[in-house]
Amino acid sequence: MKSDNNRHDIFFHAAQNMEELANSSVDLVITSPPYPMIEMWDEILGKQNPMIPIALKTDNPRLAFELMHQELDKVWSECWRVMKEGAFLCINIGDATRTVNGEFALYNNNTRIISSCEKIGFTNLPNILWRKATNAPNKFMGSGMLPCGAYVTLEHEWILIFRKGSKRTYKTATEKKERRESSFFWEERNIWFSDVWELKGVKQKIDKSPTRERNASFPLELPYRLINMFSQRGDVVLDPFVGLGTTTIAAILSERNSIGYEIDLKLKGIIEKNIETIDIDCANQSIRDRYLRHIEFIDERLSTKKEIKHFNERIGCKVMTGQESDLVFHFIKEISKDLSKLQYLTYEVEYYEDLPLTEIPFREENILFACR
Repeated sequence: MKSDNNRHDIFFHAAQNMEELANSSVDLVITSPPYPMIEMWDEILGKQNPMIPIALKTDNPRLAFELMHQELDKVWSECWRVMKEGAFLCINIGDATRTVNGEFALYNNNTRIISSCEKIGFTNLPNILWRKATNAPNKFMGSGMLPCGAYVTLEHEWILIFRKGSKRTYKTATEKKERRESSFFWEERNIWFSDVWELKGVKQKIDKSPTRERNASFPLELPYRLINMFSQRGDVVLDPFVGLGTTTIAAILSERNSIGYEIDLKLKGIIEKNIETIDIDCANQSIRDRYLRHIEFIDERLSTKKEIKHFNERIGCKVMTGQESDLVFHFIKEISKDLSKLQYLTYEVEYYEDLPLTEIPFREENILFACR
């Protein structure tokens, strides 16, 4: 394996102690932890602290809620340790509603995490509301059409955004060049930096594995956007609750390095399958689709006689601003597994450095339309 390829490591133990990581070694954290007071996470959180199941059994939900968050607090403290100055922490979390001993109540996971992270030292920046489309015919909870007995349904989750310390600095010519090459399109900025996202949790088409339909996994577009918004090519992205490996795959598509932690060893085989069944042709098609969406946007503006003053020589198209003129991204050439690592997973990814985005590579045995 070449040492200059992007690397992706996944470790299988609790993220309260990320002993493999040095201080100030991570550029971005993106994660979705177990949601306290959501019943499906009771068991895994209860294994971290035996007082949690006792609190639930003795009808003390507020104590259980606090004990669950105290376990998450340890992870946020570890994130602070391993993050560089100026690095971002992005946490996808949903609030919980639950009935305990006949009493229905809301448990504000988002405010509890904000409070904890601010105490650690993080600066909370404007957060994103992820509105999740639902097809449920009954969007209320409670007594139907009768007043004073129904409850509002939660149809959104939060993407909480924090920064460690002050803004990231770019002092050398190389650092400034890498930043410019990692820019995003003007029209992408207008969508990505809105405080409301509407994303559907659909199955991705870049892999052949049936395992990514587990409903606790966020859609690939979510970490993909965050990675491109808050890091640059070659950075290290950490997910301390890596789950099915969605953040890892988004990092592969974005030319970043990544590190993941997963406490549930049963997911190791699923993560392996999800990464090793990535269809490189389809992944490259998704990379090219980003370019084609930009071309479509430019063509539409030109059709209305709107002036576009800038041109990106690297990818051969017009762009809205000078900041986009050095933007470049590359197709994936190969994903290889390090077979010498037995206790954890390691993959390296090689990219085509000089292949134009108009010349998408396809392997002879694959059919283009299978990616659609």
